[in-house]
Amino acid sequence: MTAPGRPLLFLDVDGPLIPFGSGAPTRGPLTDAGHPLLGRLDPTVGARLLALPCDLVWATTWQHGANDTIAPRLGLPRLPVVPWPEHDDDTPATRGLHWKTRHLPEWAGLRPFVWLDDEIGAPDRTWTEAAHPAPALLHRVDPTKGLTEADFEAVRKWLSVATGL
Repeated sequence: MTAPGRPLLFLDVDGPLIPFGSGAPTRGPLTDAGHPLLGRLDPTVGARLLALPCDLVWATTWQHGANDTIAPRLGLPRLPVVPWPEHDDDTPATRGLHWKTRHLPEWAGLRPFVWLDDEIGAPDRTWTEAAHPAPALLHRVDPTKGLTEADFEAVRKWLSVATGL
């Protein structure tokens, strides 16, 4: 758990950074480093993420592999990684939630946060609003497009309100 400070931005890889589907843009070779979709990474996204007034954190099943494979291709430094539990609790209180939802507010502690993912839904927003003591933006990214200017604009707008900048 982290103490109050700059907002966090939890970043998923598959969907937000590596778009998928037949209409997803390709920017380079698709066979790089053994992963068939790395050519879909937009190398300009890293600088745009770093320009946001928040601390970036990987929230992806790539875990530390995101620092080894994704970060260098985007010009990002090594980022903290949210550790995922071995087993996810499936109780009536958690059904309908994305499996990451309960872990991100815990990791954020008292800090406000943005979560960029392609699998966020209304139950995740409702649960986070009730469970997290600070403001949070759960922003769903279209997985066929990846992060777009509209996504960045929504995040910048929210961060300007959350940080008062």
